[in-house]
Amino acid sequence: MKVWIALDGVGHPLDAPGGSAWEQALPTLRPLVDRGAALDATLGVPGQPQSGTGQSCWLTGQDAVRVMGEHFGPHPGPTLQRLLAQHSLPVQLVQAGARVALANHYAPAFFEAQRRRSRLGCFPFSIQAARLPLNPPGLPLVPASLGLDYRAPWLAHTMSLSDVSALGTALGGAARAWDLLILDLWFSDLLGHAGRDPTPVEVMRAARTYLCRVDALIEGLLSSGAEVVLSSDHGNMENLLIKAHTLARVPLAASWTDVRGPLHVVHGGQWLKTWMGLPGTAEF
Repeated sequence: MKVWIALDGVGHPLDAPGGSAWEQALPTLRPLVDRGAALDATLGVPGQPQSGTGQSCWLTGQDAVRVMGEHFGPHPGPTLQRLLAQHSLPVQLVQAGARVALANHYAPAFFEAQRRRSRLGCFPFSIQAARLPLNPPGLPLVPASLGLDYRAPWLAHTMSLSDVSALGTALGGAARAWDLLILDLWFSDLLGHAGRDPTPVEVMRAARTYLCRVDALIEGLLSSGAEVVLSSDHGNMENLLIKAHTLARVPLAASWTDVRGPLHVVHGGQWLKTWMGLPGTAEF
């Protein structure tokens, strides 16, 4: 019963400014993050970390920034696609005989957009590279917005907080039939890009609401007995005074143990492979 929650664009609270969305009651999420590690996402390369290279580091355990020669994203181009198709966690797990699924819900509009112009993010690309379907049958699928509207002012219309917790419980129960379920929660990066100084009230409200819903989702997962890992690819939503990505460190947290040893996002990807029983290149 293993679930990996991959946040997009959420820096570690240790590197967040005062008054950030992290500063609220998050009774499940915050203790989890505080027991984990704060990992460097820059890898010593100038510029703002990006989702394409950052997520590729997590998915492969390799330095995708060095492969590209720069931070690159948001979508993986041909170079990163080759890296993901050979070394990503879903591909290698399927080759080892494991059952893996991306538990995101993709609406019909997503598939229509892909037919017009294919621009898959790293997670759906890796799933398809492993010859696995999007919207896998038999799973309670999770919308990346966790029930918030996709446009400003991002109000919660489709799911209550208790609905999100119940969805987490259902997903954790379904995870018994799988070796790994993955959630690509990219909506936080969308909210982060709405930031500016002064931060609009509706942006901060949406960011705080989103973290509350991540908290509820994890609470539901843990109530089902699932092992949960939480990560993020780069900073953004932790600092809503700007709309760009940040140089903040990012979390790596595990529900069953303190995380010690990994220093940066490449280590984080190697740690994930070790967790899943795949050969790694680092010892922690």
